[in-house]
Amino acid sequence: MHATLCDFVSDIVQNSIEANSRLIEVDVEENGNKMRFTITDDGKGMDEHTLNVVLDPFYTDGIKHKSRTVGLGLPFLKQTVDAVGGDFSIESEVGEGTTVKCSFLTDHIDCPPLGDLVTTIMMLLTYPGKHELVVTHTIRNGARRQGYSVAKSEMLEALGEVETSGSLMLLKKYLQSQEDSIEDNEIHA
Repeated sequence: MHATLCDFVSDIVQNSIEANSRLIEVDVEENGNKMRFTITDDGKGMDEHTLNVVLDPFYTDGIKHKSRTVGLGLPFLKQTVDAVGGDFSIESEVGEGTTVKCSFLTDHIDCPPLGDLVTTIMMLLTYPGKHELVVTHTIRNGARRQGYSVAKSEMLEALGEVETSGSLMLLKKYLQSQEDSIEDNEIHA
């Protein structure tokens, strides 16, 4: 079960990685009581039939997980979005990739908490593979916009392979400083 909104993001990015994406873009935007996530990849994509059944919890392609008879990630996401009065869309084209967009009204009583965004971004950036991952986090307040973006390739260039606790701590401190910066600017706006 997904306990936080970050769990949903992790699940969708995992799907993108398993779809052999070379580029995965994660956009997190906060605007008052609304949280929006957009995850775009250039993976294998889905045909029209798959796109029509992907929200059925009893559908699985049987390829990624041979013994699994259910696929709950997207159905749980859609259920949560519907429960909190948000929006959900999924677009995909075979050979081109997939885009999942969802928004949540964070002040709704049934909205899960955001979770630990810094640790989630850190985990996504350090996931093994040759894919590029770009994460952008933006906070909007009317016309004012504060945010940052971080790419896996930049992280690897700065830190090398993140294999030690020291390099993981540096990454976490950097991400936390970026979060603190946009939150401080938001408070003083």
